[in-house]
Amino acid sequence: MEQLRITEIFYSLQGEARTVGCPTVFVRLTGCPLRCGYCDTEYAFSGGELMTLSQVMDVVASFGATYVTVTGGEPLAQPGAIPLCTSLCDAGYEVSLETSGAIDVSMVDPRVVKVMDLKTPGSLEVDKNLLSNIDCLTENDQVKFVICDREDYEWSKRQLEKYALADKVSDVLFSPSFGQIEAKDLAEWVLADRLPVRFQLQLHKLLWADAAGH
Repeated sequence: MEQLRITEIFYSLQGEARTVGCPTVFVRLTGCPLRCGYCDTEYAFSGGELMTLSQVMDVVASFGATYVTVTGGEPLAQPGAIPLCTSLCDAGYEVSLETSGAIDVSMVDPRVVKVMDLKTPGSLEVDKNLLSNIDCLTENDQVKFVICDREDYEWSKRQLEKYALADKVSDVLFSPSFGQIEAKDLAEWVLADRLPVRFQLQLHKLLWADAAGH
């Protein structure tokens, strides 16, 4: 029986993206092939506990929530992430998958909301973007840019236009990299340029000064 290596399963408020503020179960898979400069979940790079899909489903069910987010690390680094997402959808949950965009998303169940990063130059991993993934995105999905400085902002604007992202997905998310850029500055740039994006802050960091990404 295939097993998943799990760093943690926990219940909290969704900290970002379209369902921000909604009580959510987070399933954090262990492992990631990227090393972004702003990463706040290095503890998920290794370790973790081996669990069967059935065990994961039982723990998720124990929280009684409607929303489930599969995250990491990079969840798609484990082949079991795809059947996990499908099983969660089959069980009636609204499921989102937080992915770096560095691994093929074409086999992800179409019921899953893909929240896919496009890595900016400031992430130090811009060369890891698998741009063919953009063709796999639908109006059910979201694209996120974590912006470290003005150069990242200008780069993100170019990608927004080049790939017509605002017309392709439900939300394009512009998020300031925590501690690297003033959130107010990014908000003012977005307003000045009248961008068709959703500016976001990480709710969990505002509420609990929580270092881990939710």
